[in-house]
Amino acid sequence: MTARFPHTLTRRALGASALAGAAVAAVPATAHAKGRAPGREDARIDELLAGMSLEQKIGQLFVAVGYGSRADQPHKSNTETTGVDTIAEIISTHHVGGLIYFAWSDNLENPEQVATLCNDAQDAALASGGIPLVISADEERGVVYRLPAPATPLPGQMALGATGSKAHARKAGRIVGEEMRALGLHQAFSPVADVNVEAQNPVIGVRSFGADPEAVARLAAAQIKGLQGADCSAAAKHFPGHGDTAVDSHIGLPVIEHTREEIDELDLPPFIAAIDEGVDAIMTAHIVVPALDDSGVPATLSPPILTGLLREELGYDGVIVTDSLAMEGVRTLFGDERVPVEAILAGADQMLMPPDLALAIGGVRDAVDAGEITEERLDQSVRRILRQKLRRGLFTDDLHVDPAAAESALSTRKSLRTARKIAEDSVTLLIDEALPLPDGASVLVTGEGSAEKIDVAVEALNDLGFTATGLAEANAKDAAAAAEDVDAVLVFTSSGGFETPAEQVALVKALAATEATVVHASLRNPYDVVHVGEVGASIAGYGNADATLQAIAGVLAGDVTAGGTLPVAIPEADGTGEAYPLGFGLG
Repeated sequence: MTARFPHTLTRRALGASALAGAAVAAVPATAHAKGRAPGREDARIDELLAGMSLEQKIGQLFVAVGYGSRADQPHKSNTETTGVDTIAEIISTHHVGGLIYFAWSDNLENPEQVATLCNDAQDAALASGGIPLVISADEERGVVYRLPAPATPLPGQMALGATGSKAHARKAGRIVGEEMRALGLHQAFSPVADVNVEAQNPVIGVRSFGADPEAVARLAAAQIKGLQGADCSAAAKHFPGHGDTAVDSHIGLPVIEHTREEIDELDLPPFIAAIDEGVDAIMTAHIVVPALDDSGVPATLSPPILTGLLREELGYDGVIVTDSLAMEGVRTLFGDERVPVEAILAGADQMLMPPDLALAIGGVRDAVDAGEITEERLDQSVRRILRQKLRRGLFTDDLHVDPAAAESALSTRKSLRTARKIAEDSVTLLIDEALPLPDGASVLVTGEGSAEKIDVAVEALNDLGFTATGLAEANAKDAAAAAEDVDAVLVFTSSGGFETPAEQVALVKALAATEATVVHASLRNPYDVVHVGEVGASIAGYGNADATLQAIAGVLAGDVTAGGTLPVAIPEADGTGEAYPLGFGLG
């Protein structure tokens, strides 16, 4: 069984006019490049380049993971992956151009700690060569977020797609950018510009704005405008488009079988819009695209894709950054010391997260010594990286941030209001035979989700006048027994692909067999509705942000009109046909 949307079905859903416009946009008459560096900026870059050693130039091409909550904190994972013990030593020894932060690398404990770490990392960079770092994170919001609480719990990109609102996308980008800069970070690896036309896509899904290339292009450009309006670099990803695969490039090497016509119509419009908006960076995809390069190498390592298509055909002259070089999709053909060399030869500027930093840098140095990579080629990439840093104000006296003020910059009243409005405009009503629930009804909240998330929904329902209780981590039998004592049940599901996990389906069906009114809400992909059976109502939430849970509670009370429409089509449960078309919504 497959839940892949046939492209003929996708075209019917989008309409001929949208695809015709996208196809025209995909064949530019002039180079898509915005904001070329002025003469003064070029002179400054020349000055910086002239003072850099070969080792410093090579180092600028790498964005490293450093383990630890402090720059001077020894960590065995640093020793294993970089050959030195601390983040400060990674910077001073390898001269890296950037860092990327994660919770799993112990970088992100609380706002004050993050700000202090950023300041100390910059001090190490300035002391060892004077080139500041770009500090980055995968800050998409929705299901992919990195900043610690109390960062604004914004709905993600498919939720934004359900609103169709450029203003929402721009405001969400602005909030993320302002919060990152307040903590000392300068780049969000966002937005996802992939057009998600594969329901079984295990890695993109709700991280995409949707299946309409024109809408994805419009919203991606708006989010870039918001991010970079806050002086935070954006990175559109994953070029040339990761939206039509059922293989996760973290663990395998997907093959995209689109024709060049389909690539022009479906995949490229969002990236062209990003280029037109002046996006600072574009991230590559570890995918094979035979219509663009029949050699079998992934796009990250493909000269025809990165240089031929992105640089020459689309006219992009910003930074090309690879997706993580620790992912299996880019490690299937070459060793870890060779992968960055192939990426540079293909046209990439920055190598993200090599699994062995010293080995990767050594591979590039060997290629330079052998004349395979010229210093002129290095300079091309370093120029782009320095230009990005200059444009984001990194060579200024206010590079450091105030750790004591970091937390107060997160989740401001204004940003929380924006998150709530986005959520209310995004939640999508797919089935409605029971809403609103009667005033004062008793409601059980259960299903997929942590106790904390269920408590958010319970509190919101109680605030709306219901008598709500929560039951976390319940099996079908216990949940059904609890449902016998209430008027209604709000049950959550969450699936990472097209199929809803069997235990979640069993839970919903057990609840539906009781006398209680069952309201189902999907908290990730919206496809669950065709798997859970008959329910009184079904709502697509596209994520489990607090604002989304509160909006769902509002729909049950009739206080919120579910404003969203589906940004993707939903196939029938057997993967054939179309159960709910793109654009559907009862709100």
